[in-house]
Amino acid sequence: MMKKLLSILTVASIAFLFSNNSAIAQKVYTVKYESQADVKVYVVKYESQCDLKVYHVKYESQTNKKGKWFNVKYESQADKKIYYVKYESQADLKIYYVDYESQAGWKNTSKSHLMQ
Repeated sequence: MMKKLLSILTVASIAFLFSNNSAIAQKVYTVKYESQADVKVYVVKYESQCDLKVYHVKYESQTNKKGKWFNVKYESQADKKIYYVKYESQADLKIYYVDYESQAGWKNTSKSHLMQ
């Protein structure tokens, strides 16, 4: 019984590590037309209004699904295609750009499925 429990815990731990690994990158590409986007994004003026605090990293290896984004040159390289909308009411996701990497992350986790 103990051996079976240990096996289950080991598998669960490995699955957790892979699901939170930064190798699951958040590479984004900005499309020209709304119809091409996976996610419509609006940039809010104040942090308190956002769903996700975003920090643009310099290197692809620094990205993750918790607000650290890397802009790719080609659509085929992207994990998500985004389109910036003019009005908040048009957005699937409201973001706020932060100055420091450590500030990035979800404020409204119910929207996290949009960036999966």
